Amino acid sequence: MIQVQGIYCAYGTQDILKDVHLELPDSGFTVLVGPNGAGKSTLLYALMGYLKPHKGTIRLFGKDTGKYSRPELAKVIAFIPQEMHSEFDYTVLDTVLMGRFPYLGIFQSYGQDDIAAAHEALQKMDMYELKDRYLSELSGGEKQRAYLARALVQDTKYIFLDESLSQLDINYQVEIMRLLRGIVNEQHKAIVLISHNLNLAANYADRMIFLKAGRVLYSGKPNQLMQSPQLHELFGLTLSVATNPLSGVNNIIYP
Repeated sequence: MIQVQGIYCAYGTQDILKDVHLELPDSGFTVLVGPNGAGKSTLLYALMGYLKPHKGTIRLFGKDTGKYSRPELAKVIAFIPQEMHSEFDYTVLDTVLMGRFPYLGIFQSYGQDDIAAAHEALQKMDMYELKDRYLSELSGGEKQRAYLARALVQDTKYIFLDESLSQLDINYQVEIMRLLRGIVNEQHKAIVLISHNLNLAANYADRMIFLKAGRVLYSGKPNQLMQSPQLHELFGLTLSVATNPLSGVNNIIYP
């Protein structure tokens, strides 16, 4: 479990996160939502140990994250950023194998177990036939499945995704959400996703967290948060909601 107690995080002298309290269990699908500039990405970076709070604590399985080494954290939390840039073009298989870095010793190369794990992850993501293709040759949805396979090979309890669906067409967004839901159901991992698609998030998530101006407004089940008063407080808009007849979850109805 990740326990966040009263953290303040800043870039320079400006606090981005302010008195944030929350708990993230080690299983389940959580979606962070909120306006631009709310501090969603900053919160993920703080949870991963990239940004140290100047006040408050973050504990991962009871231990302060500041006391973990980078390889230790990489064995617990996998991260898929919004965009990935590299000077080199790697094959899908090479990309997935990068998830094994935290487990390699100095000057150690990939072993047969690592390669077998990569092949298994690619098969789960329906990417095995593309393992020798280069990332530059893939569609946006295929790239996200490759990055998910890399996260699975990393063999962590948590997988964080920072707006990884924002550049995808709706068919790929639905596909990735179904894959994430399947990973939670079958492997009992904890997934934390930043998303601006509230309806899609509500239909697949176990829990939503509303973040605004660096503070947690609400945290709870989608039907508890997908209500007109809570949405108005989050976005400053009067939004109507209705129950999705297929999922039984409240969705926003746009005029």
